[in-house]
Amino acid sequence: MSIKVWLKVVGVISLVASMAAGAQNAVPNRAQALKALEQPSADARLSGVQRLADVGTMADADRLVARLRDDDPRVRMEAATSMWQIWSRSGDKAIDALYQRGVQQMEAARFREAAATFSDIIRKKPAFAEAWNKRATTYYLMGEFDRSLKDCEEVMKRNRNHFGALSGYGQIYLILGDFERSLTYFERALKVNPNMIAAESAMKQIQQHLLEKQRNTI
Repeated sequence: MSIKVWLKVVGVISLVASMAAGAQNAVPNRAQALKALEQPSADARLSGVQRLADVGTMADADRLVARLRDDDPRVRMEAATSMWQIWSRSGDKAIDALYQRGVQQMEAARFREAAATFSDIIRKKPAFAEAWNKRATTYYLMGEFDRSLKDCEEVMKRNRNHFGALSGYGQIYLILGDFERSLTYFERALKVNPNMIAAESAMKQIQQHLLEKQRNTI
């Protein structure tokens, strides 16, 4: 084999290897990510869950509910994270930028400003469930529980699997002393996402409280 032919062969081999490596490292698209959710390999399911955090739609978030009960704890954790990320996308860049501003205001304890920002989003895009949820959270932090409960109701109209809003109901009713209703909502939250340790702990404490109350009335 001449040097020229040998160089051509080496070049072809290198090109094929490069293409193969590129295929292996290619970022999966949405359809591939959804298909990966059903694979027997936990690593494949994890990859699919993580990819949907970036490209998933609201309908895909509902598909992730099943992965909240995955056999692999990594998949369960990432499924919840991916759902939050999907929920936080409105599909409108201007609205998303405004949403991030509201989150920053809320995290900086500038609650009045945050509530105003989320209210602005709601006026512009009322179908965006997470704007209602963040305003509900803001009202909760302000101690305005009735307004927070009303916003939680709006969240659930738009996103039936919002375990965060369900847990929010539970927390508010617990503060208000309505233990039976609080327990109901924590149970609903855990039915969607059984990995919520704080909700599970609160539920057990409420159950114990109600049991002791029942004993004391006998």
